[in-house]
Amino acid sequence: MDEPNGRLIQTLLEARQHHCFPPDVRAGAPELIEKVLALLFPHFSERLDCSAVGVRSEVAVVEAVLTRALATLGSRYPGLSPELPRHFMEQLPDLYAWLRQDADAIFEADPAARSVDEVILTYPGFYAIAIYRIAHALHRLGLPLLPRLLTELAHQRTGVDIHPGATIGRRFVIDHGTGVVIGETTVIGNGVKIYQGVTLGALQVQKDLADKKRHPTIEDDVVVYANATILGGTTVVGRGSIIAGNAFITHNIPPESLVTRRSEVRPRHGGAEFDELEYHI
Repeated sequence: MDEPNGRLIQTLLEARQHHCFPPDVRAGAPELIEKVLALLFPHFSERLDCSAVGVRSEVAVVEAVLTRALATLGSRYPGLSPELPRHFMEQLPDLYAWLRQDADAIFEADPAARSVDEVILTYPGFYAIAIYRIAHALHRLGLPLLPRLLTELAHQRTGVDIHPGATIGRRFVIDHGTGVVIGETTVIGNGVKIYQGVTLGALQVQKDLADKKRHPTIEDDVVVYANATILGGTTVVGRGSIIAGNAFITHNIPPESLVTRRSEVRPRHGGAEFDELEYHI
């Protein structure tokens, strides 16, 4: 008599022999984020220890978590450097400084923010940026898969989808955040502000373009308002420009430009005519 579900079981057994992947990798992503953020910002810690012994212990825990993740991935990626955790820890002081600048910039940009602590504790934009910067550091060090798991965790929790390969400068602001998409080869300068629903994406989605620059460059001090879409690897938005909400851009924008969207107000149902109103954002 045939085993119940025998065909399914046999198919999965064969597949797992070839594609078995350590489950610890996915579990390690939230643990790493939790430990790194708690180390850098007491806002994320369950218990604050201000002693040198306590801080040293937290540093050791972060390095141990990353070392364990490296060991888990090592069987599938044998070329990984065993020095990777140490190199990451050496970058944390600079990463912390950049995140403090991000938090300050968000506070200065948002009239609703009452303190930098409020930004760090409650703003999804800051949380997504923090996870991106951690993931980006690991991505640059050559660690596979885990950076994507980290940014996908931020995506699930905040609605902000930033590829860890994107390059983002200092004092970055994401306001509200939901629906923001920033592609892998995007380059963003310093002092850039973007709002909810903004897409910095590819003009063409083709597998043979994987090694090409597919996403736009946003130069310093640009503001991109809600639901704007900017596409293409050769598209450059010049420094100091302002992009209005719902704009759709696939070409270069000169520095210090104002890109507007014009709305028209007209009578409904053939009613009385009235002067057309034009709104410029």
